Formats: sequence, C-alpha cells, structure tokens
Amino acid sequence: MYRKITTNLVRFASKSLPSNNASIIVRSMSATPVQSKSSDSWDLYASVLVERLPIVSKSFNAIEREFQEQLWRIEFENSLKSDHELKHERDLKQSELIKKGKMEVDLDDSASKQTAQDLKDAYSEELKSFQFALRSTSDDATNKTNSTNRCLEDTLYLVIEESLSKKTVKMLPQGPRLDGETMRQAAERVLREKCGTQLDVTFYGNAPCGFYKYKYPSEMRKNSIGAKVFFYRASLHGGNVDTEITKKFEWLTRPALEEKLQKSEYTESIQKFLL
Repeated sequence: MYRKITTNLVRFASKSLPSNNASIIVRSMSATPVQSKSSDSWDLYASVLVERLPIVSKSFNAIEREFQEQLWRIEFENSLKSDHELKHERDLKQSELIKKGKMEVDLDDSASKQTAQDLKDAYSEELKSFQFALRSTSDDATNKTNSTNRCLEDTLYLVIEESLSKKTVKMLPQGPRLDGETMRQAAERVLREKCGTQLDVTFYGNAPCGFYKYKYPSEMRKNSIGAKVFFYRASLHGGNVDTEITKKFEWLTRPALEEKLQKSEYTESIQKFLL
C-alpha cells in the first residue's frame, strides 16, 4: 500500500514538473532526515566536597544524659556477674576458710597468686592517672579556620577562595573536565591541582552526589552557554591543603559553610547532599 502511494506521488510530480526535477523529488523522499544541529553546548566541571568527619561523639544534652543513665541502670540490673566478680567471691570465701583454719595454705603458692582484689587495686591506681582528651583545642580558642584540629564534634567542609568574573568567592574545589577523562578522574585531578598532594582522602564512589549548572554572562558565551558542575564527595583521613598552591582556604561547619557561600542557587544545590 505504501509503495503504491509513493509511486503515484512520483508520477504526479513527474507530470507537474519538468523531467529534470523528478529525480530530485525521489531523492529527497528517500534521503535520511537532516538533524538540526543544536548550538547549545555546556562545559563540564568536576567539584569535590571534602569532609573531615567528627573526631569525638556529640556532647549529650540534659535529656540524653538522663536517658543514658537510665539505660545503664537497666543494663546493670539485668546483667550477670562477670568472671572477675565470681573470682573475687571465691577469693573471699577462701580467705574466710583460711582464717577459720578450715583450709590449708601453701605459702609459696599464695605468695605468687594474684587475687581479684589485687587486680582491682591496680586498676584503680591506673584509673587515677587517666585523663580524658579535651573536647576543644587551642585552634578552637583562636578560631583558626584553616585547621582541621577544631570543632571536633562536627563535620568540617573544605572551601577555597577562587576568582570568578573579577570577583573573589568562596567555593568547593572545582575545575573543568579534560578530554578522555571520566568525571571521577577529573574530580581527583582537580583536587590535586587546587589543594596539592598532602590531602589523604577517599572518594565515596564513581557517581556524583550532586549537580549544579549556571549560564555564563552573555559577553562570555563564545563556545558554550554555561557550565554543568558534578559534585563528588571525599572523606579526609589526614593532611591539609598545600599553602604553596592555595593560600586562602577554610574548614567550616555546615552553618558557617552556608553563610560563606554567596550564590543562593549554588548553596541550595550543595545543601541537598550535606549531612
């Protein structure tokens, strides 16, 4: 049916137009449709959210402390005696029998034997010399924001200072993807180029955790209309930013981070994957 309709159309065209145009119509109907080439192209960027996880657990508030004490009491009431407690009871019984003369004592064996009470006394002396680590540091006192040895109860996020469109802004380490790179490889390279090799980090995966795009000013739209930024997440194990590469950087808590990042759309994109 389709072939018959096509043949009739060709015959009609051949009668209506000069013979030299008939071949043009046949070719145009059998040719592959021309796809319109889009002029909209975007630059691809990789950005890294480096986080220093909490060093110590969060301090309890009044309700949490009361609840923990209640759990400890319940656990103590339902618990069985430990081996140390059972040994201590046996030692007390043996001591009473020895005092009453109902049990013979081997002096050589008793001199080398360490009782549960001896262990308890040794543990108590060791406990007296034990000191808890401080929950705040000297960097907290001086508000040294480029140090990771502060805000030990919170997660800290790395931001660096960059110059964009003649303006200085705080942002996550970011850079363009090069030809042949995966986005994960681009993120690793960008972090090395922006922060040096002293940072010991682990990337969480090959897939980005967030996305953000923005358009360039009209006078800058030569080959691309804007940039698409793919965020990756990495956990800090040690080290810090190389100050010879990037002099101005900060490790900020979430509230401080949201305050420092100036562009609202950029901040909203990052807030979606912050913990």
